Amino acid sequence: MKKILSLSFTLLTITATFSQTADTTVNTKHWKRGGLTALNFAQSSFTNWAAGGENAISATALTTFFANYKKGDITWDTNLDMAYGLLKSGNTKVRKNEDKIDFNTKVGKYAFYEHWYYTALVNFKSQFDNGYNLPDDSTVISHFMAPAYILGAIGLDYKTKDNSFSFFISPITSKTTIVNDQRLADLGAFGVEPAKFDTVGGAYVMVQGGEMIRTELGGYIRITYKKDIMKNVNLATKLELFSNYLESPQNIDVNWEVLIGMKVNKLINVNLSTQMIYDHDIPVPVERNVNGTKVKGVGPRLQFKEVLAIGISYKF
Repeated sequence: MKKILSLSFTLLTITATFSQTADTTVNTKHWKRGGLTALNFAQSSFTNWAAGGENAISATALTTFFANYKKGDITWDTNLDMAYGLLKSGNTKVRKNEDKIDFNTKVGKYAFYEHWYYTALVNFKSQFDNGYNLPDDSTVISHFMAPAYILGAIGLDYKTKDNSFSFFISPITSKTTIVNDQRLADLGAFGVEPAKFDTVGGAYVMVQGGEMIRTELGGYIRITYKKDIMKNVNLATKLELFSNYLESPQNIDVNWEVLIGMKVNKLINVNLSTQMIYDHDIPVPVERNVNGTKVKGVGPRLQFKEVLAIGISYKF
């Protein structure tokens, strides 16, 4: 418990320092820049609780930054979202409950009908820390750059003047999956080609290591929307769809994120966030009950995450 409280204080200090040094005079003739830093907490405690329960505390630090440029018929929009969180529950070890790096930049040139732009887009996604196959907390199943996703697309972008809504569609998109860990690559993690084995001299041995990079060519749609839906309540959502032309194009990769931010005062906020992921190339462990027997397996599954937290935020 002391470890997570110490880390929470450190994250708060870093966040506060970043906020205080942020440049708040960033609006120029062609540039508009800003962002948000926050530290969210959740805590529960039970004493002689008849219904049962487990003490828990968590802390999540997040930073969102944007920089938008517009001059004549040229626009350039860049966003960076980062988050990292830790959870201590009962007697278990401290574990992460949030880990995200999401960088997106796109350059557009006016096309037609006021809101349409010819656009080139680059997106990068990864994570900061190791991930484990819990409750097994010794086997690493992911870490920084394993996986990492790099997406490059060329298409048309429809967006409003205030950038509150964007609809980007690309018929020409390259998606590269990087698994910078040979052990995970040999297992075929995250859709890369696994290692090949054969019988050599009576022994079953690896004859070719797994591929650490996988490239797909397909179509891509990205929709973003951000708006104050009522006083002190902001809704932000992002939907990404990708279809691989070269292999099973009917299997659409889906990433849908929703964040509802409720402002209590200048510093205190309440956030509700959800994320839904479906990727046919990522096997997810699942346990089923078959005729009274628990059977473990893996396969593509709909992944869903929901977080409700209260915390301190600073907008710049």
